[in-house]
Amino acid sequence: MASKRSKKSPSATKIYLKGRPSERQKLFFESRTRYTAYGGARGGGKSWALRRKLILMALHYDGIRILIIRRTLSELRENHILPMLAELSDVAPYSESKHVFDFPNGSRISLGYMDNERDVLRYQGQEYDVIAIDEATQLTEYQFSTLKACLRGPNSHPKRMYLTCNPGGVGHAWVKRLFIDRCFRSNEDPADYSFIPAKVYDNHVLVNSDPDYVRGLESLPDALKQAWLCGNWDIFEGQFFSEFSRDKHVIAPFDTKHCARHWAAMDYGFDMLAVVWLASDTSGNIFVERELAVSGLTLSKAAELTAAHCDKSTEFIVASPDLWNRRQDSGLSGVEIMSSVKDLPPLIKADNRRVIGWRYLRELLSSSGNDYSSKLSIFQNATELIRCLPALLHDRRNPEDASGEPHSVTHLPEALRYGVMAFLPENEKPESIRSLADEFFSRKKETLAEALLRF
Repeated sequence: MASKRSKKSPSATKIYLKGRPSERQKLFFESRTRYTAYGGARGGGKSWALRRKLILMALHYDGIRILIIRRTLSELRENHILPMLAELSDVAPYSESKHVFDFPNGSRISLGYMDNERDVLRYQGQEYDVIAIDEATQLTEYQFSTLKACLRGPNSHPKRMYLTCNPGGVGHAWVKRLFIDRCFRSNEDPADYSFIPAKVYDNHVLVNSDPDYVRGLESLPDALKQAWLCGNWDIFEGQFFSEFSRDKHVIAPFDTKHCARHWAAMDYGFDMLAVVWLASDTSGNIFVERELAVSGLTLSKAAELTAAHCDKSTEFIVASPDLWNRRQDSGLSGVEIMSSVKDLPPLIKADNRRVIGWRYLRELLSSSGNDYSSKLSIFQNATELIRCLPALLHDRRNPEDASGEPHSVTHLPEALRYGVMAFLPENEKPESIRSLADEFFSRKKETLAEALLRF
């Protein structure tokens, strides 16, 4: 029970809130960090805990402004509006047109949705003391960042954001980066972020009232069970490379001088320059030695930085085919601009067949290599590739292709696809396609200028 003096009546306004929090939900209630995420598995009582926390804050802080967000209006109505109407009907009138609950002490809980990125426009310029995102992995990082900018106000109320989440969805990568891997950027303070894991077994009310729900989770296929029952953030529904395993594919770096070939692969865009350096031994094992991922670079600056990270063993760089297109502003292609940079290895055009490329990469991940768990191994220092590769999602229209969203995790996997396609086995090449890497090696004695004219 919570009570608060009403501004409209001399008598106290009382509200009786049913239910007792689990030990995990208590930790969620007690969290004081700026950004708190709760959940990780299904059945942990996330929505109930979120509503209860926000209602108590609305009763405790006079005039506080709170916003609850879900991806769609229908989800918002079923998970929050209807349960809150049942609890608050005699205390906080609800406006159907504005989607707000107004409390007698001047507090307000607004409810909104973000079905697509255009929906952020309705929140730009708004101010809230507390913002709650239910099922945060269903939103993009851009949507999350927009909401972060709304967390402000000229008062002494706490400024906090609460998130509930399960593995999977378009926002899986950014939620995992911040709250699970705790991999922070320069403008992010680790002390601002906390994660409280919860599983169905922590929700004793659900376990006792609906044991069939628990048995249903326990009987799921392994990938779904790992995500929904165990809260495993490395395996989730919709994952493109479910074959990827840190234990199997990530290894300690070693000296690759004994390897037969060394090359690099590049995916360039102004939003991100992504480069991976690879080596292959005589047994056909491929190793990702290191990576480069930097945003905001022009073509020439990207070439200079890439050249600085190359050594004498890097024989060529496989690059995205669009670099061969001529720019309207200069009349030069990206390849011509980049190739003018000193010490940059020759650029050759990548085989950009997406489905075949992803199939071959999947085959490498699935196959056992000689002396290694997989024919493709990634050195531990390639941390961004290790983060991004398992975060790729299936394309909704073509399950054999990887989705372009979230775009932030696509760059390094794209570069890796270019890199491994340079050595696509002969029996998998159409008659019309010859390995660009083999073509390069057959012409190694040509000058750089002569070689560029051919590729």
